[in-house]
Amino acid sequence: MAKTKHAVNGRDSSGKRLGVKVSAGQCVPAGKILIRQRGSRIFPGRNVGMGSDETIFAKISGIVKFEFVKGGKKQISLYPPESVVKQPV
Repeated sequence: MAKTKHAVNGRDSSGKRLGVKVSAGQCVPAGKILIRQRGSRIFPGRNVGMGSDETIFAKISGIVKFEFVKGGKKQISLYPPESVVKQPV
């Protein structure tokens, strides 16, 4: 008679590749996925949309900016490249 028990739970689900896909100040094309998330941890701002699975995507080509709004919420916005002025170093 075998002394070892049957290994029932030897499986695991694969990672879902969630998270922020772009960084602040980066120029992105329209339609690019900016954030994949479960739940509304980061909210859409200007020129970005939210899909049915809470994925945030770019509506226009532009420069990414992360912002804080009332209530301590985080949001991500896109601004056209010509409207963003570079800071002198």
